Formats: sequence, C-alpha cells, structure tokens
Amino acid sequence: MQEAIKQAEIALKNEEVPIGAVIVKDGKIISRGHNMREKKKNALAHAEIVAIDKACKKLGDWRLDGCEIYVTLEPCPMCAGAITNARLKCAIYGAKDRTAQDGLCEKILSSTRNNHKTKFVQDVESEEECAKLLTTFFKNRRKQN
Repeated sequence: MQEAIKQAEIALKNEEVPIGAVIVKDGKIISRGHNMREKKKNALAHAEIVAIDKACKKLGDWRLDGCEIYVTLEPCPMCAGAITNARLKCAIYGAKDRTAQDGLCEKILSSTRNNHKTKFVQDVESEEECAKLLTTFFKNRRKQN
C-alpha cells in the first residue's frame, strides 16, 4: 500500500485527485498508476485503469490472474468493473469512499453476472493516511475557489 500512496502523492503534485494504485504478482510490483484525468483530459484515466492497462501490456494478456491491486481509495463502479473483468484475485483499498454508502463496489466485484469473483478488502492500517491525502486535497481546492 505504501507504493500506492507514493503514486497518490505524484497525482497530488500534478494537481490531480490523489489516488494511486499498484498491481502485484507473486509479491512483485508489475505496474503503477495514479489519477491522470486532468493531464490526459480523459475521464477513464483513473489510477486503477492506468495500472491495469500497464499490467496487461507488461504481461501481454488482459487476464491478470494471480494479481492483486492496491489502491488508496475504494474503487468507483467503473474501476470495480475493470478490476473484475481483468480477473484480479484481490482488491485492497485504503480509504473508504465517503460518497459511497451503498456497497456498490463490493456488489460489482461479487456479482453473479461475472464469471470471476474478486476478493475485496480494506487495509484499515492505511485508511487514515490515504484519507488524509484526499481530505487535504479537497480542503485546499475549496480554499482556491
């Protein structure tokens, strides 16, 4: 998770929402990603999507069997769909998304409509550090406006 936090800090320095992600296979990081929506002017450039894209290219396959993703914030529905479609075995997140009170991410990852189930786990030890990055970012953004 510390590597995902480093990715979130890169996003923060680039004035992006500070969310970072890393994908691990056999205990080794195979890809990293951070939010790049503003830079790329692309709604799809979420940290998870960036990391999944890089991992697929590195492994030469869209199936990321045996891989885990670590992300600093609970994934949005789009990213949850990408995580399960990439067949990641586990999604570990730091901070809970305060706007998501419906459990939708977990529902997507465990849906019977998918032929693959992804384990979904919160890393409570990193929750405070991950949440603080986001809280500070949005507090500063409100001050600017």
